[in-house]
Amino acid sequence: MRPYIICHMGTSIDGRLHPSRFTMPAAGISRDVLRRHYEAVADCFEAEGWIVGRKTITEMAKGTERAIANAPTIARRPHAANRNGRKLAIAIDPNGRAHYGKDNISGDHVLAVLGEQVSDAYLAELREDGVSYIFAGPKGNDLSGAMEQIAKVFGVKRLLLEGGGAINGAFLKQRLIDEFSTLIFPGVDGLAGIQSIVDYHGEDGERPGAGQALRLIGCETLEGGMVWLRHKVEDAPVSEV
Repeated sequence: MRPYIICHMGTSIDGRLHPSRFTMPAAGISRDVLRRHYEAVADCFEAEGWIVGRKTITEMAKGTERAIANAPTIARRPHAANRNGRKLAIAIDPNGRAHYGKDNISGDHVLAVLGEQVSDAYLAELREDGVSYIFAGPKGNDLSGAMEQIAKVFGVKRLLLEGGGAINGAFLKQRLIDEFSTLIFPGVDGLAGIQSIVDYHGEDGERPGAGQALRLIGCETLEGGMVWLRHKVEDAPVSEV
C-alpha cells in the first residue's frame, strides 16, 4: 500500500506554473488574497507531508555541501531520523544534489528520496543533518516503490504532490496521482514553451496519462475570482484506453 496522493497546484488559465509571470489581477482584486488561497486549500486536506523535486527543495533548503572525509560504507536501506511527529518535506532527489544543514524545511522534517548510486559521503552528511532518507531503486526513479516505503516506514496515509511539471509528470506516468486539486488564477501567461503544471519528459507521441480518466468531484469559486477544481483519477473505460 502507498499513501493517497493529491497533486495540488496553482495555475494560470493556460496551465502555466509560475505566478510571477501571470497577468495582474483586475482592478479591486488583491494579489495577496489570491496567493493565500493556495495554503488555505492545502491545509484542508490534512496531509502528512508534501512532495517536491530537487530544484524546488534546493531553493527552499539553501544548504551547502560539506566535505566528510573517510565516510563509512552505509547500507542502502531506509533511514528514519527523528521525525518527532512533524509533517514530511519529501524531496525527489535521485542524484543527491540537495544540501540541507538541518533536519527541516519550515519546520517540516526532510525526507530525501534517492538513487542507490549516491555516495557514502552524501549519506553521512544527511545523517549529520538529521535528515531521513529512502531509496527509489538504483537510479532513483522507482517512485512507486518509494511511496510504498514512505507508507510502511513512516506510517503516512496522505500526501500532497506540489512539484514542478517534471515531477508531477513522472508521478502521472507511474499512475501515482489519486486526485488533482487545481487552483486557477484569474490570469494568463501566454508564452509558448513555459513550464506547465504537468510536464512529462518523454518520447514524442508518448501519453503519460494513458489508461487514466478524470472525474470532476468539486468546483468552487473563491474570493477574487480564483476557481478551485477537484478531479478524482480513475481507470479509463476499457474502450477508450
